[in-house]
Amino acid sequence: MLPLPLAKPYKIPRSTLIVIYTPKLEVLLIERADRPGYWQSVTGSQDEGENLEQTAVRELYEETGLIAAEHRLTNWNKQHSYEIYKIWAHRYAPGVTHNTEHIFSLEVADRVLIKLAAREHLQQVWLSYEQAALLCFSSTNREAVLELPQQIKGIKQPENKARP
Repeated sequence: MLPLPLAKPYKIPRSTLIVIYTPKLEVLLIERADRPGYWQSVTGSQDEGENLEQTAVRELYEETGLIAAEHRLTNWNKQHSYEIYKIWAHRYAPGVTHNTEHIFSLEVADRVLIKLAAREHLQQVWLSYEQAALLCFSSTNREAVLELPQQIKGIKQPENKARP
């Protein structure tokens, strides 16, 4: 008799959203394979035993092939709570209705070619942050993309200026 397959564990209702961008404020969006027409930044649920940065690093690699340590990954120390879309509610334990999404960004030197996870995403596009925001299906993703210019002001190192 063959053993029964183990049930996939429920998702933890804590996730990361990583806005990938260039110095010119071009933003990478990827199209979901399970919902064509749904464009988003890299996202993913936290796994048991991970901290949020580990989740962001793992999701970046799984969804794009990008290695966070080769770029500038920044935790915005900002989060959104939102109601889980009904189409994905079955992935969470019964009674779980909301997810808390923690926002990160990753600066890359220029538009980079990424390796899409074929079972997760169909295609990629680089757009100005304004155009990318218009394409995001998620309101929290849209808000994060629109906030990018303000966030990177805090990320950039101050210029060296002569002190009086």
